[in-house]
Amino acid sequence: MLRYFTHRLAMMIPTLLGISILCFLLVQLTPGGPVEQTLAMWRGASVGGETQGARTAEVTEEQLKSLKAYYGFDKPLLTRYAIWMKKILVLDFGDSYHYNQPVTELLVERMPVSLTFGLVSFFLTYFICIPLGIFKAIKHGSLFDISSSFVIFLLYSIPAFAFGVLLIVLFGGGSFWNIFPIQGMVSERFDELSALGKIKDFVHHMFLPILCYCLGSFATITMLMKNAMLEQLKQDYVITARSKGLSEWSITLQHVLRNALLPIASGLGDWLTLFFSGSLLIETIFGLQGIGRLSYESIISRDYPVVLATIMILSFLHILGRLISDFLYVWIDPRIDYSR
Repeated sequence: MLRYFTHRLAMMIPTLLGISILCFLLVQLTPGGPVEQTLAMWRGASVGGETQGARTAEVTEEQLKSLKAYYGFDKPLLTRYAIWMKKILVLDFGDSYHYNQPVTELLVERMPVSLTFGLVSFFLTYFICIPLGIFKAIKHGSLFDISSSFVIFLLYSIPAFAFGVLLIVLFGGGSFWNIFPIQGMVSERFDELSALGKIKDFVHHMFLPILCYCLGSFATITMLMKNAMLEQLKQDYVITARSKGLSEWSITLQHVLRNALLPIASGLGDWLTLFFSGSLLIETIFGLQGIGRLSYESIISRDYPVVLATIMILSFLHILGRLISDFLYVWIDPRIDYSR
């Protein structure tokens, strides 16, 4: 077992190396990079100057070389990759072309939104949906099961951004009630509030975005948990336990639940990526500056350092999450042996 996980840890290095090479090549070779965008901006300024009667000189060869050197495009592709990789190894992601500040500082500034989405959605999804799925399996076919499934799938069928607009109209001062704020994470007077007041203010601002963010996961986890429970309830060991006179709740909690959690464990490792992800549409609708919006803006503006930093961090977290899922599999069911 230890040998297997040691091998998996060792395989992370060539995997991340392959991802870094592929992503660096795709990003660097994509047309319309920062040099081309800057030249287009200069030409646009030149045209604007001519319309006002002041002719702007053309870009000289020296200016072009200086521009390429500023963005690091004056060196061969392999050399640029080696320089970038050397910085990555010491967690130096460089400076953002678009925001003119270190990428690390930029990510730290946007992290609170992603951490909030990740942590709250993780706890709400698993601590509500798992008990709900268990109860639906026990009450399979009942009025509660049917009605709750209808509500869950109805909400699941609504796109998160459309649900966000609906919530704003209903509770954000639209046509009905003005209960929740619809912009930002905190109010303007946040620093003047007490500790409890800051918590209330933060929850007040993030309630609607979090509700939209968790919408899609509720149906998936709930029905996955229910179906796993139903599958286990059909097994022979459940019939044996019932023949011994054990109660349904005892059978469910002591025998069935542990085996039914295996499908759920396969997705638990992804909670790491939730801490560094976001939703572009939800962040845009509610005026939040998160990782999702940052990633989109960086791709549009060809902000290569930010794009590559987010790709590499998410790739590392995803691989590490897969390894954590394997650990959880063994913890839930010790019969699983990866050494074979």
